[in-house]
Amino acid sequence: MGGRVLITGCSSGIGLDAARHLRDRGWQVVATCRRPEDIAARRAEGMECLPLELADTASVRDCVRAALDGGPLDALINNAAFALPGAVEDIPREGLRAIFEANLFGTHDLTTRLIPHFRARGAGRIVNISSVLGLIGIPWRGPYVATKFALEGLTDVMRLELADTPIHVSLIEPGPIASKIRENAIPHFERWVNWQASPRAGDYRATLLKRLYEPAAKKDRFELPPQAVSQRITHALEAPRPKPRYYVTVPTRVSGIGRRILPTRALDWFARRG
Repeated sequence: MGGRVLITGCSSGIGLDAARHLRDRGWQVVATCRRPEDIAARRAEGMECLPLELADTASVRDCVRAALDGGPLDALINNAAFALPGAVEDIPREGLRAIFEANLFGTHDLTTRLIPHFRARGAGRIVNISSVLGLIGIPWRGPYVATKFALEGLTDVMRLELADTPIHVSLIEPGPIASKIRENAIPHFERWVNWQASPRAGDYRATLLKRLYEPAAKKDRFELPPQAVSQRITHALEAPRPKPRYYVTVPTRVSGIGRRILPTRALDWFARRG
């Protein structure tokens, strides 16, 4: 099976692997990236690649227009997102707004611009890449957790509302996947978080700064390669009846079950050790 699919966030990690995986399966991939060098790299691989800055309404509008000028789309994979680590009490309003603009508002804008196209075609697949942090919050990840919780809720309602249409909506919960999300979070942390002035400065030195700036002492035992996510994306796009939610790693499966059956204090204990 194949078709034409728009994928956001194809510079590295999950988005890049999904673009290559689906291309190799016969899909016509329209990749998107923010930086010119990443756009050039995707085009050098033979992919159609468009610029997209989700925090910019004009960029979203232009990306949709350019994608549809190239032909009809059969699917959308919303993968692009960034992290803003730090204690919640240290996140300024502007920083929280910035991460929501990209991770939620821009994703919503892009999706709602394409739903009419899918309606007109009589078919469409929307796949939103969430996170284990869309199921359970952990310390130092507040802004990212907030955007993923919001994405989960918005996606669930959209799936219900589109149930009487030929448009299928799925969520994918990756969990620990090899990617550059920590490395890519550093500029946002440095821009928005004045950790030296925080009452938790000692905690930053003992935990978060090491996690951000020092190579990991060992690999997360539950970490999987991006290919594990690409396999679930493929099912969500190609199965006659795609699942509403796909768990990829052990932590997402455990968190999904735990959120349904564990009391809040037990979840808090689990999250503090996450």
